[in-house]
Amino acid sequence: MSYQTPDAVLLDMDGTLINSEMYWVKAETELAARFGGIVTPEISLQLVGSSLDRTASILMDLGVRMSEAEIISELSHSVKRQVAVSLPWRPGAAELLTELHTAGIPRALVTMSYSLNAQDFARKASAELGFRVFDVIVAGDDVTRGKPDPEPYRVAAARLGTDAGRCIAIEDSHPGVRSALDAGARTIGVPLFHDLKGFAGLTVWDTLSGKRTDDVRTVFSTGGVA
Repeated sequence: MSYQTPDAVLLDMDGTLINSEMYWVKAETELAARFGGIVTPEISLQLVGSSLDRTASILMDLGVRMSEAEIISELSHSVKRQVAVSLPWRPGAAELLTELHTAGIPRALVTMSYSLNAQDFARKASAELGFRVFDVIVAGDDVTRGKPDPEPYRVAAARLGTDAGRCIAIEDSHPGVRSALDAGARTIGVPLFHDLKGFAGLTVWDTLSGKRTDDVRTVFSTGGVA
């Protein structure tokens, strides 16, 4: 059977390609603690995959006496320092990116992290893997409405000269999956902290480990689990 190739693969960063969510949780917890606030496990789950302006709003509700811009800058620089030590790849992520590159399928990074972190990750990943990993980067400060709104995925597809409906998206969180599905992208969920059951039209993979370009083509063509 011949499978169709998507025009592009649109990939989330934190929690999908790299296990950096733990870095965000650490940064959020430490910042809140400086002002006497407590980030509970329940709050941490709410923040996974969310836009940074929403994260800042929640931290201000916990008593952090800083502006939204100051909070976002503080968190972003904290995560950047932690990622500088090494890229915490999720299993199979680097290998799948290499497969997609070899197959000539364009790739976009679609993340709610701001450009500071997105560009830094893209540079490090490209240096480590030996090729330009992303053709397009859409960061949280590139859009008006962040995930779960579909704008980030629609913008990424448009910058690649196509429509989200002609693309595959790969996500790990509730806001990210909702954003990708509502943009019209065929979507693969690779859960980390969020249980992704219950999303109509979502294909769930337990891991990216062992996944290849043909698996992506299968999902794009059939919507089935490859």
